[in-house]
Amino acid sequence: MNVLIIGAGGREHALGWKISQSKQCDKLFFTPGNAGTAEAGTNVPLDVNDFEGIRKLCIEEQIKMVVVGPEQPLVEGIVDFFGADEKLNDVAIIGPGKAGAQLEGSKAFAKQFMTENGIPTASAFEVNQNNLTEGIEYLRTVAAPYVLKADGLAAGKGVLILHSLEEAEKELRAMLGGKFGEASEKVVIEQFLSGIELSVFVLTDGENYKLLPSAKDYKRIGEGDTGPNTGGMGAVSPVIFADKQFMEKVEQRIVIPTMKGLKKRGIDYKGFLFIGLMNVQGDPFVIEYNVRLGDPEAECILPRIQSDLLALLRAVWEGNLHEQELETDDRHAVTVVMVSGGYPGNYKKGFPVSGLDSTKECVVFHSGTSVDVETAGIKTSGGRVFALTALDFSIESTRKAVYKNVKKVEFTAVAFRKDIGEDLMAYKK
Repeated sequence: MNVLIIGAGGREHALGWKISQSKQCDKLFFTPGNAGTAEAGTNVPLDVNDFEGIRKLCIEEQIKMVVVGPEQPLVEGIVDFFGADEKLNDVAIIGPGKAGAQLEGSKAFAKQFMTENGIPTASAFEVNQNNLTEGIEYLRTVAAPYVLKADGLAAGKGVLILHSLEEAEKELRAMLGGKFGEASEKVVIEQFLSGIELSVFVLTDGENYKLLPSAKDYKRIGEGDTGPNTGGMGAVSPVIFADKQFMEKVEQRIVIPTMKGLKKRGIDYKGFLFIGLMNVQGDPFVIEYNVRLGDPEAECILPRIQSDLLALLRAVWEGNLHEQELETDDRHAVTVVMVSGGYPGNYKKGFPVSGLDSTKECVVFHSGTSVDVETAGIKTSGGRVFALTALDFSIESTRKAVYKNVKKVEFTAVAFRKDIGEDLMAYKK
């Protein structure tokens, strides 16, 4: 089977790394890919939203499965595009259609969905220019800190947590005034939940589902969760405090009602569902849905999956996921993201990378890299450059292994957090 993975980051490299291990995989393509994916398969320089270009590629290369990495093509309707084309409708495309992708594409839709299906989440109020006065009044009824979420996709920057009412009112007006473009024409004001975050991943064929390994990611740039939010500075799997009792609550209160709610709306959801949770004194509350794997969580959980991922994805398309076994590695995984200095603000790129050949006891996933045409070496091309993942039987030994290897990879102005997984040491078994 020829497979195409859409995307250019560490998540897509991790998907390709895992899928390439399958005996069912003949040829592997990425669009547009990065320097790491070029080693796992063939990169094709197409934009992730170039549906016509992707269509042509699938026909020419006889691609029989497409795995959509990022959210934008899903929200824009690439699955519906394939289904409506007689030359593509037999291609197994992994991801929800436009209707299901609203779970990530619209915060307001997701909140309404949770409310109508009794899924535990923070109380919220939907605001646009027409009811701004009511929105300001609602803000004044809730306690600080104040959470403002742009309704649409805002490249991970559309969620603000503010500590003063004055600042919250100011930012609400700015968001509705176009701070995040069309994404913030509508804003969801949400109650702040205090607890510990984690991510749960579901793989579903629309009828059946498998719970993939859980993960905890680290969003802020600085140690101790300080500084601005990023796309993710690292992750740990499994989440030690998400024990059997907690996960039973997640499944009964969140996963099952979500699956039933999708069916009730007539949504045939095939693919990954990322559920961002807050553990509030032992009870799970949904912060958000994403309709694809997370990044860098994918780089952390995929190395723990021992089953054939391509076989699982094939079963998703064919509707017989319940016939597949999902086996996971008992070891801990710790992922550390290496970034360009200045990220998530302004940063420079194009710097040569050294030390990749000396990394041992870990897997290196490329995120923001490209091949230097003149030297044929690897150079930086993005803010998040690499994600290194190690596996071992304790958090301590896993952290030691991954950081030992992180120090071997060098490029100008390299930066990384030194405390990934450190906060979980108190939970060690």
